Amino acid sequence: MSDTLLPRIPAVELFPVVEDGTLPAKAAEAEPFPIRATVFREGHDAYAAEAVLIDPRGREHSRTPMADIAPGLDRYEAWVVADRPGPWRFRVDTWSDPYATWRHDATVKIDAGVDVELMLEEGARLMDRAAAGRALGSAAPSRPSAEDASVLRAAASAMRDRSRSDQQRLSAGVASRVRDVFSRHPLRDLLGSTRSYPLAVARERALTGAWYEIFPRSAGAFQRADGSWESGTLRTAAAQLDRIAAMGFDVVYLTPIHPIGTTHRKGRNNSLTAGASDPGSPYGIGSPDGGHDAIHPDLGGFDDFDAFVAAARGLGLEVALDLALQCSPDHPWVAEHPEWFTSRADGTIAYAENPPKKYQDIYPLNFDNDPEGIYAAIREVVEVWIDHGVTIFRVDNPHTKPVRFWQRFIADVQADHPEVFFLAEAFTRPAMMRTLGAVGFDQSYTYFAWRTGKEEIEDYLREVSTRTAHLLRPSFWPTTHDILTPQMTTGGIAIHAIRAMLAALGSPTWGVYSGYELVEDVQRPGFEEHNDNEKYEYRPRDWSAAEPLGVSRLFCLLNAARAKHPALRQLHDLRIHPTSHPSVLCFSKRVPARFTESGIADAVICVISLDPHAGVEATVDIDLSSLGVETTGGLVRVVDELDGMSYTWGASNWVSLSPLTRLGHVFAVEPLTGPRAGA
Repeated sequence: MSDTLLPRIPAVELFPVVEDGTLPAKAAEAEPFPIRATVFREGHDAYAAEAVLIDPRGREHSRTPMADIAPGLDRYEAWVVADRPGPWRFRVDTWSDPYATWRHDATVKIDAGVDVELMLEEGARLMDRAAAGRALGSAAPSRPSAEDASVLRAAASAMRDRSRSDQQRLSAGVASRVRDVFSRHPLRDLLGSTRSYPLAVARERALTGAWYEIFPRSAGAFQRADGSWESGTLRTAAAQLDRIAAMGFDVVYLTPIHPIGTTHRKGRNNSLTAGASDPGSPYGIGSPDGGHDAIHPDLGGFDDFDAFVAAARGLGLEVALDLALQCSPDHPWVAEHPEWFTSRADGTIAYAENPPKKYQDIYPLNFDNDPEGIYAAIREVVEVWIDHGVTIFRVDNPHTKPVRFWQRFIADVQADHPEVFFLAEAFTRPAMMRTLGAVGFDQSYTYFAWRTGKEEIEDYLREVSTRTAHLLRPSFWPTTHDILTPQMTTGGIAIHAIRAMLAALGSPTWGVYSGYELVEDVQRPGFEEHNDNEKYEYRPRDWSAAEPLGVSRLFCLLNAARAKHPALRQLHDLRIHPTSHPSVLCFSKRVPARFTESGIADAVICVISLDPHAGVEATVDIDLSSLGVETTGGLVRVVDELDGMSYTWGASNWVSLSPLTRLGHVFAVEPLTGPRAGA
């Protein structure tokens, strides 16, 4: 027999649970999330369940009644919120509900004139027991206050008063004041608990953020008259931070800034032959100037890096750094620790391959050769950058390293630096992506860039907000320095606006690669990546050309809407709404009033055209009751955060979208009786 018995009232199939509780599920501070369980019992007596949230000190933080969300299937749910980061736990408590059982039976029998005195006396005794806090078979009594106990005793007295009519005596036992006392101090007979399950509660930035990616060497780079190049530096890159912060981004992500090898250095567009002035891929890390713990001499030194971090922080930006665990043939580790790499039959070290791509300038680490030595070296590298103010690491290709390495490594780093978190750049099989999240990665890149049709976008939004939200936190990127999908090459400004809206509104974390606002959309022939890829050359840009295109202005509006609305910064509560056109997508997000600082529900409706070439018209059907906002005659006001226009919406609504007018709406939902009434 199992050492762990089920509660007297069984609760099974708990959610969110990862690997039977051997790994923690994900949550974030101040973000509501659901706890679910299947709860049932023998017979017909009433029962109840509560989700109990336990804080990092082992104290009960909250106890939330669970509601039946699937009548007939016994599936119960409660929404809860943790108020700070740390290792939390949760469990489900169940009990027999004698008051609900008596209320049902007494109402039926007394109305029928059956066992009237017996039912009233049983009710009176129940009131006496509840006033004293005496639950049957429960170790922890729930004693009501003196005022509440007085309400219960008065009800007992009234039920025993034969001078009153039977209905008056029954009414005393089912009065609203009595029901209120039982709702706050239930008589938990046969109280039982599931075992507790772990929750890793992260700080807010691990859940929500707007990232902007740059190659520091391109910022301020220029070509001399003789065709050679002068690299940009960390100082010239810092000059871009005002522009990035002004668009509302809060994370600046740096591709690798380490020395780059010269052996098999790649030329433009991944050419096997580099020109004299080609800088090489920053992912070919390592030269005689140092490895992962060094800065490329062209970019400056640690004083310059510290100045960059300080300037970013002064603007409200956190710094994310690429952690690419591979080496150029010139990396110091290759000479000092050749055993850390894979040797081929001819004695040479194996370079990286992702057929048909070949990366002769990169040697992958072999984590099965001296794993402790490799672990210690990488741990030292990360400590260097944390000491210099890096709080986020974007990890390149983590799926090519052992999962157990990441499980140990991330836990080790976060034990010393709980503010640090890790983003997995893992465009790979779903099982690997989910498992990397489960073992510790705080965020993950996603398949968002390849989800283009209405139905597949809708399904993907459902997937990341419900089916995988407890395992990984999605980060939506329309493009990256390695990804430019065919869709992005044909729609011009409009498709860049559409995909930015989908990314910024569909996920709590989103990001763009530098140059997106310039609508850089030329694809390298035969590859889903940019032509003249910045990974292999300098790409200084004329940022004054961005303003007339309008994409940077859209960034400002989207990030401002995200900052204003907590609904857009949470992951779990997303609903798809039907539209009549195959190129019009509608979804809503909300945070109920009990979870907002203002005590007012926050709901946002997003309506987006998926057609960058033509205008579309559609009806949009909204279940207003699902938004938790007060209606007037079935109507609400919606105010577009993109242009300030307000409209009155009901259950069925008409929209017209076009690349020439507007491609989408970001509607804040308000009661008609609010301050904008009549606008």
